[in-house]
Amino acid sequence: MSDLFTSAEKHLKSRHRSESRFRWMGRLAIGFSLGFLAIMLFSIFMLGKGALSRAEIALPVDLTAETVDQSDIEATSFSKLVRNTLFETFPEVTDRGERRRLLGVVSADAQYELKRQVLANPELLGQVQTIWFTASDDIDLYAKGEVDVTLPEDQRRLKDLELGWLNQLEVNGQLRSVFNKAFFTSGDSREPELAGILSALIGSIFSLMVCFALSFPLGIMAAIYLEEFAKKSRWSDFIEVNINNLAAVPSIVFGLLGLSIFLGVFGLPRSSPLVGGMVLALMTLPTIIIASRASLRSVPSSIREAALGMGATQVQSTFHHVMPLAMPGMLTGSIVGMARALGETAPLLMIGMVAFIVDVPQGFTDAATSLPVQVFLWADSPERSFLEKTSAAILVLLGLLIVMNIAAIVLRKKFERRY
Repeated sequence: MSDLFTSAEKHLKSRHRSESRFRWMGRLAIGFSLGFLAIMLFSIFMLGKGALSRAEIALPVDLTAETVDQSDIEATSFSKLVRNTLFETFPEVTDRGERRRLLGVVSADAQYELKRQVLANPELLGQVQTIWFTASDDIDLYAKGEVDVTLPEDQRRLKDLELGWLNQLEVNGQLRSVFNKAFFTSGDSREPELAGILSALIGSIFSLMVCFALSFPLGIMAAIYLEEFAKKSRWSDFIEVNINNLAAVPSIVFGLLGLSIFLGVFGLPRSSPLVGGMVLALMTLPTIIIASRASLRSVPSSIREAALGMGATQVQSTFHHVMPLAMPGMLTGSIVGMARALGETAPLLMIGMVAFIVDVPQGFTDAATSLPVQVFLWADSPERSFLEKTSAAILVLLGLLIVMNIAAIVLRKKFERRY
């Protein structure tokens, strides 16, 4: 008996050790996953934080009557004003090639910045005013410490001559870094220092509005019919199998469908949030239907039987008793589907939302792009400054996804009922 007891005790200890190892393996797996996630987010944040600031250069601009026609400001050549101001600030620069590099110190939008400031504040006219201009992308990287000035001159974009100009500006207090609000209030641009996400953000919002308006009611009603009213038959089984198959179809296939049907047959406007939302609605419909059916199926049959026993019709039983209990799961599935639609790129590329869009879309039929497509475009740009723009746009996209998932949790808790 003692040997049998000893053997059982050893076996029990072995089982406990095995369970303990399994628990620690699970904890390590979770730890590694969280660690890799933290490293990814930290690296994206470190790359993207530079997009939140930009360098500006102060130049004394002569806005007297000799240079600006105060009776007709629109006729003034502001590009000539900026050019002459730079040449007067650095009078020692006389070589043609050096002057061309000097003009590259400020952004290509400098003349329009000056014009906008003068039109917004006419009191600036009549005297020499110190105007802050957005610096070019190379100067912006220098101000953020991203340029290694210890490298040989032929291995960096900024030459020694330009570094001398920047040192002079820093000594005179004419170079500063400010919050880059244009990143959130401007559209795309070929110049990295001017590029913003507003047009892409509005395009994504419009597309999601169209997607939700189409997919949510259609998905919910289809799920209710299939789960509560449709009779079990070969036809309903065929529909259910195809819905499950559509949920696994690659998203680019829906883009091809939108390209051939919505654009080719119906002639809807290309690169518009209307078409983008319709394509995303097709893609999210199977997800919403499957999640909604699962939520309806989780409601106990006793709820239905009690309602029918009290004299309610099947429609009343479904919409007054079953659907309110299933609504948290339906909302969660819908928001998860919308979050997936927010991060999609391939179907939008197929319908032309990869176009270079500067203007902010004002309606559902205006040309637009989306945040994931904007990230794709910036990641493919050769300018180094677009790297931080790409990372910052990814952070905004992640923030939207987190907000949508939090909304799903809050709605589930708000509408959840105990039974």
